[in-house]
Amino acid sequence: MFILKSSQNNFYQNTLLPTFSHSYIFTIMILQSERLTLKEVSWDDLENIHKLHSIPSVDEFNTLGIPENEDDTGKIVQDMIDAQNTSPQKSYTWNIVLHKTNEFIGLAGMNLSRDKYRTGEIYYKLLPVHWGKGYATEVSKRLIKYGFEDFNLHRIEAGVALENKNSIKVLKKSGMTYEGLRRKILPIRGKWIDNYEYAIVEDDSRD
Repeated sequence: MFILKSSQNNFYQNTLLPTFSHSYIFTIMILQSERLTLKEVSWDDLENIHKLHSIPSVDEFNTLGIPENEDDTGKIVQDMIDAQNTSPQKSYTWNIVLHKTNEFIGLAGMNLSRDKYRTGEIYYKLLPVHWGKGYATEVSKRLIKYGFEDFNLHRIEAGVALENKNSIKVLKKSGMTYEGLRRKILPIRGKWIDNYEYAIVEDDSRD
């Protein structure tokens, strides 16, 4: 049983969930852009997330590593869902689906700092078949818009491995500015990888 509440292109789905001893209600955040819908993940997304994380090209710049089995992915999904039940919620993960077909194409996320700093960090990962279609830029811009207008953030950041040329292009197209290099910060397949830092602040110009 659920109720949808909408505000412009944001939707909040209040879902009643049964447990062994009682039922409780929590709110699922849904964002929309021109071609995409972003909905906070649920256990229904486990198979799609496992497939996404099991693709070597998706994992190339990912610190998670390829899961050995679906149980490993389940632990990650559990953390995503647990975050939805914290108050105040500081970590959000959305599945990304196409409006027209409802096809799963990837994940996006935002992590929030303590209130004093009003900072968020965004990320995204897409199935390779959907690379090069502008979806990552569309997602990034949507998260930036949401962060500033709904979370009242002052600053939104994103980190990217030096060799991740495609993601660097996405961040630039999203209006983010290169701010510097963080040396040997990403643990990827037994090595420490350098990371570029990009950011946008609330009074920067945006599309």
